Amino acid sequence: MQQRHGKLATSQSNSTTLMRLGLPVVMLAILSHCAPTADKSLSVSQSSFVDDPRLERGVSWQLAEHRKRTLSALEYDFALFIPSELSVPIRGEATLRFQYNPQTSRALATGVPAKADETQQSGESPHSIEFPLVIDFVDAAKRLDSVFVNGAKSTWSSSEDHVLIPAAMLEEGGNSITLAFEAGDAALNRSGDFLYTLFVPDRAHFSLPLIDQPNLKGSVAWTISAPSDWQVVTNGGELSALAVKSELAQENQTTRAFARTEPLPSYLFAFAAGKFQRETKTINDREMTMYHRETDRDKVDANIDEIFDLHAQALAWLEDYTAIPYPFEKFDFVVIPSFQYGGMEHPGNILYREASLMLDATATQNQILARASVIAHETAHMWFGDLVTMNWFDDVWTKEVFANFMAAKIVNPAFPEVDHELRFHTAHHPSAYAVDRTAGANAIGQSLENLRYAGTLYGAIIYQKAPIVMRHLENLIGPDVLRAGLREYLKDNAYRNATWPQLIALLDSKTALNLDEWNKAWVYEAGRPRIVVTREASDEQGRTHVVVRQEDPAGMGRIWPQKLSLLAITSTSQTVHHMELGSDAVVIPAPAGDASDAMILLPNASGIEYADFVLDPQSQNGLIRDIGSIEPPVARGAAWTTLWEEVQEGRLAAGLYLDTALRELPAEQNELIINRVLGTLDESYWLRLDTQARLAVSGPLEAMLWREVESTLRDTSARAAFYRSYRALATTDTGVERLIRLWEGDEEVAGLPLSEADMIALVSGLALRRVDGSARRLDEQEARIKNTDRLARYRFVRPSLSDSDEARDALFTSFASADNRSNEPWVLEAMRNLQSPLRGGAPHLILPALNLVEEIQETGDIFFPGRWLDATLGQTSSKRAAEIVGGYLANNPQLSPRLANKLLQSADVLLRLNIENYPVESSPQ
Repeated sequence: MQQRHGKLATSQSNSTTLMRLGLPVVMLAILSHCAPTADKSLSVSQSSFVDDPRLERGVSWQLAEHRKRTLSALEYDFALFIPSELSVPIRGEATLRFQYNPQTSRALATGVPAKADETQQSGESPHSIEFPLVIDFVDAAKRLDSVFVNGAKSTWSSSEDHVLIPAAMLEEGGNSITLAFEAGDAALNRSGDFLYTLFVPDRAHFSLPLIDQPNLKGSVAWTISAPSDWQVVTNGGELSALAVKSELAQENQTTRAFARTEPLPSYLFAFAAGKFQRETKTINDREMTMYHRETDRDKVDANIDEIFDLHAQALAWLEDYTAIPYPFEKFDFVVIPSFQYGGMEHPGNILYREASLMLDATATQNQILARASVIAHETAHMWFGDLVTMNWFDDVWTKEVFANFMAAKIVNPAFPEVDHELRFHTAHHPSAYAVDRTAGANAIGQSLENLRYAGTLYGAIIYQKAPIVMRHLENLIGPDVLRAGLREYLKDNAYRNATWPQLIALLDSKTALNLDEWNKAWVYEAGRPRIVVTREASDEQGRTHVVVRQEDPAGMGRIWPQKLSLLAITSTSQTVHHMELGSDAVVIPAPAGDASDAMILLPNASGIEYADFVLDPQSQNGLIRDIGSIEPPVARGAAWTTLWEEVQEGRLAAGLYLDTALRELPAEQNELIINRVLGTLDESYWLRLDTQARLAVSGPLEAMLWREVESTLRDTSARAAFYRSYRALATTDTGVERLIRLWEGDEEVAGLPLSEADMIALVSGLALRRVDGSARRLDEQEARIKNTDRLARYRFVRPSLSDSDEARDALFTSFASADNRSNEPWVLEAMRNLQSPLRGGAPHLILPALNLVEEIQETGDIFFPGRWLDATLGQTSSKRAAEIVGGYLANNPQLSPRLANKLLQSADVLLRLNIENYPVESSPQ
């Protein structure tokens, strides 16, 4: 494993700085978590592979390494019996076949469940004792019925999340273990008439007994008994429908057998079963099947061709780019209502969130592009992640970076009218900056000692920053070198595991450049550089030159090498200067007159540059004045991002930014820029303006938005984007009355039909605004909903819209039970309603919500902790909320650094608005 690089900064030095600032104790507690630190190693060092495989909760690095050296050639057979009643547990039988190497196992003895005196009586050294076979399975003592090893019933014991099988039962070479068990629902996502598995990153053993680590791939074959009117889809193709023979199967059930797969990591084992509709198409001689639950046939028909075409285009592009045919047997996908993610890349059984694929007629350009991107992303995973899998989840970002990086390339040909450089910038930079600017920023490459913490690695840094870094690498070594390297990487490691350092070494061998320093800076350092542009007199004639220099905001002397394109804008010209920026400042001689106060200097004109770009006063004023005159759309979009970062860093007043947006949006024609600027209005309006400023701007803001909604000069998707902002921000009597009329059907917008989802959002917003008659409207809306999945979600969320404080608090209190948090998207919608600024928030629920975050990390899926914190803290700017965050950190010093980072990321705007000089910058250690 590669060592992580970076100078350590201690929290003690931050504390000293804060004491000098005289901050309150609770704020000191917050900022004691803010020192830019680096773990000493990217992962647990292989040199620690001695003696103790650490039978702790989850899968430790040492246990994983032990099994990797001991076991090989894994095959799984799972037989599952799914009852029609949700209250009845799923039962199953698992057969695991593998090759066993006892010589390796005998090298490890510490922790063996044998008495010391027995070892002494036998005369054996402890290191000659074989460690038991460890199979992962949560609550084995309660849910495991029997274990047979090589046909003989075996004794077994359980420890933490594991089943221990005596090594004496095993044979050198081939072995077979069969386990009868009750499947746990924790990772099965069961509803009344459908279920689906979601095992990433380490949740397969929550439901099934198996070896749950990514670097012991195994082929899997499923046999599933389910109600006869259900569809069943797994990783492998269906072989047959069998006569029911098992006593576990119920009447009116069908048992289906499925083909064995290619080797897969356990997190990609998957099946879905339930009342799904099935749609099949053949494109380019490849049959694809979609399973879905959408009951609006018109909506399905409006989307189905595009959904299949986008998959076919992605497959064809990837086969050409990689020079490797699609590497798995079949290509099916399942559309899940309220799915936790945008998609999940199980081979033969991709899962998608329904709303990501089944778009309404009023979908915005961003939504249309996002659908294409998520399809390309999950399809790219068939090669990057599925065919070649990371060795350990500290490298999880490698599969995600290539999925997003390739998705950006794949989508381009399907949308020739889109500026894809601008699209890449708007899709990646703002989200990455939103984390990297915070005191909780993390590096792309992080350490991981146990898979139970793997979910904390996920976030915008690996999904959005990493693709930017990959673009930098492609620009550095060239697209042909990168493509050749990736083809070799995929071919050499097909159906196996590989690491990021392996890929970097391979690419390094194909170029004269030294990629080591670049890799250290961009992959293993947290945060972003600060790039400052100044005008300085630099010759005897007093001419002003432009100077571009890089700084480390943490004061640690770090350098992030990158290429920059600086755009110099005058009244008569727009000139681009290209440069490579490292530790030395770059000086650009300015021709006479070009460095006047009216010249704008934009240092990220290509949109790919990555930094906190500090504008000089003349350039900031110039952008406020003339941002709409910047000709290249990507430079104009990057300028808007830079202005927003100026707001975030406290260098530009939010009111001035909002005034600029009000003036420029009506004239802006690029929908990517429109969507990006509209996306900043909520925070500007609700968090960064005081009550008086909001009252002053609300009328002009609503008027501008509604004019654009009704504009006949804009297409439907742009008008829909303005409508969504209007719906979120309307607070005047005129605006609220219009929202009522839209819901009642007394007003409509020509050419902009409102879907059922739009109507639900309208009535929910009216309830949050406490508009008279909301209870009646909520009742009427419930009666209108025909789709059972949408109705179930509506009923779950509805108490969060209640006028009753008791009803809302009771809903929140119910979330203390993990069972009531199982449908995470519903819970998050309810949490956002509870804390909505339209109602004034619920500060009394912040501390209880924070007190649940550790349990949520243990029991929830990978994005749930961060999104829970965002829903709790992302809509408030109150000093009281900041004090609660500080108090929580002060009283929970044991909080894991990764969760503390998630908290600091979610609370960043809140803390910046309430703590002077936040976040504190550290001095070099």
